Amino acid sequence: MELKRDIYEELLKWKKADTGKVLEVRGARQTGKTYIIDKFSRENYKTYIYINMVQTSGEEFLECLDQVADWKPGEPRKDKALQEAFKLFDVRFEDCEDTIVVIDEIQESARVYSLIRQFSREFTSNFVVTGSYLGKTLSRDYFKPVGDLDILTLYSLSYEEFLDAFGKRELYNEIDLYGGSSHDGYDELKKYYDIYCQIGGYPAVVKRYLEDQDISACMGELHKVIQIFIEESQSYFEDILEVNLFGQLLPAIAHTMIKEKKGSDDLITELSKIVYKQESNRVTKKSINQTIAWLFRSHIIDFCGKANECSPVNVSMNSRFYFLDVGVCKYFLDMAGADLPTLRGILSENFVYIELLKRIREFKMAGTAPMFGTYKEGEIDFLINSRENYKNYGVEVKAGKSEGKTAQQLLKDEKVEAVYFLKGDTYGGMADRKITVPIYLVGRVQFDYERGNEKTS
Repeated sequence: MELKRDIYEELLKWKKADTGKVLEVRGARQTGKTYIIDKFSRENYKTYIYINMVQTSGEEFLECLDQVADWKPGEPRKDKALQEAFKLFDVRFEDCEDTIVVIDEIQESARVYSLIRQFSREFTSNFVVTGSYLGKTLSRDYFKPVGDLDILTLYSLSYEEFLDAFGKRELYNEIDLYGGSSHDGYDELKKYYDIYCQIGGYPAVVKRYLEDQDISACMGELHKVIQIFIEESQSYFEDILEVNLFGQLLPAIAHTMIKEKKGSDDLITELSKIVYKQESNRVTKKSINQTIAWLFRSHIIDFCGKANECSPVNVSMNSRFYFLDVGVCKYFLDMAGADLPTLRGILSENFVYIELLKRIREFKMAGTAPMFGTYKEGEIDFLINSRENYKNYGVEVKAGKSEGKTAQQLLKDEKVEAVYFLKGDTYGGMADRKITVPIYLVGRVQFDYERGNEKTS
């Protein structure tokens, strides 16, 4: 069962752009990186060479590198030795534009990772490198080829990709944002949104739902995905304290999402209090910092900033956590004991957070991560500084029909151009500078309202 992934079009654009750089495909474990790269390579190149650094092919490639490196002082240096290593590995190798070399789990070999600059500068062939635990490459043993890399990130299936699996993406693309379409269409999309918020977008989980529509079976599949990640991550740490943290830190992150409302100036201290039930010391802070960094680099969590007094230039960084898959978020919120209203509220915010993070990485919004805003003792769920028209917008994520007091105050004080109310129980509408959109359509909102001139994709 094949799931269509939007990153395929990005891979085609990369090939056409022909930048000469190596492409690094990032993403969490089991999001389908190897599958989509394999599909792309087979369908678009005459010669496709695959090396996996945790399998036999990786060991064999290292032997080829050893052979071409067999040189003694005083002997002539070998011309194009690295190209020769690939020919030794696979006789089909030809250094031309119709050849692609894919090196999977490249983080397992500092020696091979440190060759990326040569792959970029000495070859005509295209190179793709990938791995689920590229955080390991931050150690000093790995040469950082920053200027020689193009980067794409593959996440778990987005809501749009999820709809594609059920043949509903056309409905999503065509339905009116403000209630001008048949209510049946909105109800249909809301039904899939509710399912998506329960199971998330990991391919194995989505496929399981497609097979039997059993939510509990999907939860079992998601549990496997999470356990594989935890167990594999533990193998990269030697300190027993850090190893043990992996089983405790993810539900502790969910606890911070339940507890705090205005962000924290010291998330690490908050986490250590939850995990250790005591004030943190230097050792525990270091361990938590290292584990959080690993979760961030492994694309499991990300951070949200806080715009103080709703000023996009007065931001406290890393004030709140969010998960990068709503199914994983629900899994750990359930583990943390969230009640149903809290669970629904956090999942809605997490869903919107992921959508906004994409906009930032496409340079459509300012910042390095989405931010919420505080204003006159109140709070708005998200504050957006658009790079399309350089105006500020508020975003309120609502489960019910209420309109936040802070949002009203921001409009009154002209701190934002407009406020978007994202709700699950609406068909949409617009009144002056208050724009209501079904939450599941947030991916289509452009956030470029200028006094009655809102555009949509």
